Formats: sequence, C-alpha cells, structure tokens
Amino acid sequence: MFTIINANCSFKSGDLKAPFGFKGKYITFYWHSAVRLEDEKGNVGCAPGMQSVVWSDPAVFEKLGQSGGNAAMYLITAHAVDMVRGKSFESPIDMLHQIFEPLYEQAVALTGVADLKKTFVLNALVPLDLAAWQLYARSIGAGDFDAALPKRFHTALSERHDKLAFIPLITYNVSEEGIAALADEGAFLFKIKLGCDPDGDGDPEKMLQWDMKRITQIHQILKEKRTPYTTTGKPAYYFDANGRYDSRERLERLVAHLEKEGALEQTVLLEEPFPEGSGIDVHGIPVCIAADESAHGVEETKELIALGYRAVALKPIAKTLSVSLEVVEYAHTQGIACFCADLTVPPLMVDWNKNVAARLQAIPGLKVGVLESNGKQNYTDWEVQKSYHSMPNASFLDDKDGLFILNEEFYATSGGILQDSLHYLELTKDCGLKK
Repeated sequence: MFTIINANCSFKSGDLKAPFGFKGKYITFYWHSAVRLEDEKGNVGCAPGMQSVVWSDPAVFEKLGQSGGNAAMYLITAHAVDMVRGKSFESPIDMLHQIFEPLYEQAVALTGVADLKKTFVLNALVPLDLAAWQLYARSIGAGDFDAALPKRFHTALSERHDKLAFIPLITYNVSEEGIAALADEGAFLFKIKLGCDPDGDGDPEKMLQWDMKRITQIHQILKEKRTPYTTTGKPAYYFDANGRYDSRERLERLVAHLEKEGALEQTVLLEEPFPEGSGIDVHGIPVCIAADESAHGVEETKELIALGYRAVALKPIAKTLSVSLEVVEYAHTQGIACFCADLTVPPLMVDWNKNVAARLQAIPGLKVGVLESNGKQNYTDWEVQKSYHSMPNASFLDDKDGLFILNEEFYATSGGILQDSLHYLELTKDCGLKK
C-alpha cells in the first residue's frame, strides 16, 4: 500500500527535425508531460510522458488539431493527477484500475469524441503511471526493476538479453539516402510506416499503390545487405500499417507484393493492419500479424489472438507499464510474441521501455531481443534530451552498430529509471502542487 499525499504535473513542447508522417497525417512538434508524486514518508516518484495524439486517436487530431489535441491530452493527465491526490493504492496497477473508467468519461466530455479510443487516455496516463512505479519501488524498498515487479510477472519477463536490436523508424518522408545510411550504421531491423494518403483524399487503392511502391523502393536499397542477427542472414522488415487497411483482400494484395518482390521472407512483423474493432480474421495470412494500439488491455488482446494475431506490441511508454505488464502476462501463457515499440520518446523513457524489452523472448526470425527507438532520428535536441536522463553518460543509452548493449551496469541500475532526473523534478517543482 502506498499513499499519494502530494501530486503535480507540468509539460514542455519542442520541435521535430521534419514533419513526422504516419496514419496518413503529419505532426511537426511534440509535448512532453511530467508527473511528480510524493508519499507520506517523503518518497518522491517523478517521470515524463510523450503525447501522441495521432497515434492514440486520429479522431481527436482531426477535430482539435495538433495544439488542441495536445492540450486536451495534457488536461486529462492533470485530471488524473487530481484524482489520485490524497488516495492510497495497493500498487500502480490498482491505481490505474480505480481511476481509468471515470477518467475516460471525463476525457469523452473534454474532447467531444463519443467513441474516444482508450489509447488516448492511456497515453495521457503514462507519466502518472511511471511516476507511481518509481514511488511504489521506493515505498517498498525495491532497489531494482525486478524487485519492484510483483512476482506474477516474473515468468513472462525472465529473459536477460545482453543486446537488443535497435529499430529505426522509416516514416513516409525518410529518403533513400537516409535509409541506406541507417543500414551502413548497422541497423538490421527496420520499422516501415505504411498507409500513406498520397493525395489527401482517403482513397484506399491509392494508398495500397503507394505502399507497394515504397516497399519496392526500400527493398531495393536493403536486399543485398547481410547481418548475423536474423535467421535469414538479411535485414528484417517490420511494417506498420496503423489501422489503415479496409479489408483482408487489400492486405492480401500487399502481402502478395511482398512475396513478388522477394521481401516476404525478411518480414518478421506486419502491425495493426485494420481499424480497431474491424473484427477481420487474419488466420492463413503468411506473415506474423501484430496488434498495437487496438490491444488496449488483456480483453482486447484475447479477442485479437482469437482472430489470428500472433504478436503484440507492448508500449509501457504509451499505454502505461501497468497495462503492458498485464498484457505480456496473458500473451506469454498463449505463446504470443511480445516486443516493445516506441512513441518517439525521450531517452529516459527509452530506458523504461528497455527494461521490459530486455526481459522478453526474442520474436521469431531474430536472434536477439529488439527495441524501437526513433527519437534520435526526429528530435532537434536529442543530446539535450539525453542530459535529462538520470544517468546521462551511461554506455547503454546509445546504440552501436545497430545494437543496444546491456551490460552489468544496466541491470544493476535498471537503466536509471528508479533514480532521480533533476530536470523532470525541476519541471514539476511547485507547479500547482497541493497538499
């Protein structure tokens, strides 16, 4: 049991190097939120969050725009902070379960989107959830990530990788030169965004033609590369359709194109092809179909597995660590692969993700664990963001030759996630703090 006496939140915005394209849309800046909690013993938990309105619910982006959507998400975070102040909880998971439904109702009223996606609220809850885990670890005297986790999750998180494949993100506007440069730097698992709306008219056939052309373009650049870290010996592809495909038939045409181009054997994941709630069965499609934003929690994960999905993208940094733990616990019992995907998060959040990724079994087709991280590609101030990390000079922060190397220091310190970040503490200092 831990009691939250003081609670506070704040945010700051920043610029991206270039427009970031996915789900047929583009974003040009980001908002980082942060939450600070304090218990009756004086323990403090403080953690950042990364807001992604387009990823979590494009309907909010369409209705409120980039700035309005970010403002709405931050207000949901602030509502959540208000809800937990002065309350006691058994664990961060207990906290999340207690506040989610009433908070979701508030979020529907705030955004005016009646069928608001749960991921929008989960995205808003991330800094509160991570701050609660840090506070909880301190309140029970847990010195590392493993000790902070309830024992029920240890079986599903029993691996101890000494290296993780670094997954760069290939958005719509990454150039051929940029893709080749990533390969030359050692990257061998590429996450490729599909679902472009080339003429802005929502035509699904134009989207498919654009996607097939993009696949051909990227495969021509990478097909002669070689790596020791995949079962084929070639670079691996991880395609992310972000729910943009409208039918199984259109997806099958995409997969047929992969086979025609010789890219199918290198494809280890095809993520989130259909809109949430479509109910489209994917059994028999010859590629590992993965769920991402549609897997809000265990119940949705069960439904997707029944439809033939064979992998789940965990996002402790986008759907909360609490939800991710419950999902991986269930997925493990079903033999479903799990991996950690990014949300263009800052370095300290990468290491929250990294702690989970380091403990997951490798996905089929790869010989090492994996971790997506694309902030370095997209932030104008990545080096400044690194200085906000609790261990800014640690060797495990940066990838080298396409890999994150997880040494004894990483496991001994849990990647610094349970240590104080002076930047985020300062950002949330006395900013509307109540007792």
